[in-house]
Amino acid sequence: MNSLSKLFLSACLVCAASAAQADRPGSRLLATGGVTQVEGAGGGGLTPWALITGYGSRDEVGVTVFYTRADPTDFRFQVGGLAVGVHDRVELSYARQQLGLGTTVPGQAISQDIYGLKVKVLGDAVFDQDRWLPQVALGLQHKRNDDMNVPTALGARHSEGTDFYVAATKLWLGAAFGRNVLANATLRATKANQMGLLGFGGDRNDGYRWMPEVSLGIFLTDGLALGAEYRRKPDNLSAFREEDFKDVFVAWFPTKRLSLTAAWVDFGQIADKKDQRAFYLSAQLAF
Repeated sequence: MNSLSKLFLSACLVCAASAAQADRPGSRLLATGGVTQVEGAGGGGLTPWALITGYGSRDEVGVTVFYTRADPTDFRFQVGGLAVGVHDRVELSYARQQLGLGTTVPGQAISQDIYGLKVKVLGDAVFDQDRWLPQVALGLQHKRNDDMNVPTALGARHSEGTDFYVAATKLWLGAAFGRNVLANATLRATKANQMGLLGFGGDRNDGYRWMPEVSLGIFLTDGLALGAEYRRKPDNLSAFREEDFKDVFVAWFPTKRLSLTAAWVDFGQIADKKDQRAFYLSAQLAF
């Protein structure tokens, strides 16, 4: 583990120890921290939301840990990590991703570390029901790829990079036949190939591009949500065409301590393999 990882995880663990002294995850409403997306931030499965992870209110600290697994047709993807929400204002997150290369490079895998920071700057998605203004957050995700042999061969220029994003989230209580509806829009500046697993920048483009990401969900009950997501991605490498991510998901929150998310994800083309689709399962624990 490098020095940056140690420092970042130490800060997260100090906050986690503080949160662990409480006998409940926090005082915010069920599901108001979302689940954990594939890069470690609080939100949907594919995209970060403006919501701060966990259930800590403005006087509390909330901690979540998660594990996600999805096996596209020719690959194997898994990610785990933790996130800390401080006073419903600031979020720190760490995630470790791994992509098994399957038949593309048998027996090999690519891994990367992702360090996230999110700050709520405006509004409240839940309590501002009498205002049109959504909750807005600014965030970044710094990514460090450990295995650059395959990305370099494909034309990737860098082993690390930082995504910057702005997210806006709004929850309408009782908006659709008495059911709560949530919408999120995220705009991400990125040069990452396949989220960074295939490096950053390329022979076609080595600059930042703004990519939109959207989520829409309806709560069938207070603890059961059904929705869909779409994530636009850059196309930096001439070796293959990078396609957008799409999913349909069900998220279940039986208690504040636990959430489970199942989804059907269309990853599009990954490296030299087209039509990569997968069943996605993610578990999150809150403290």
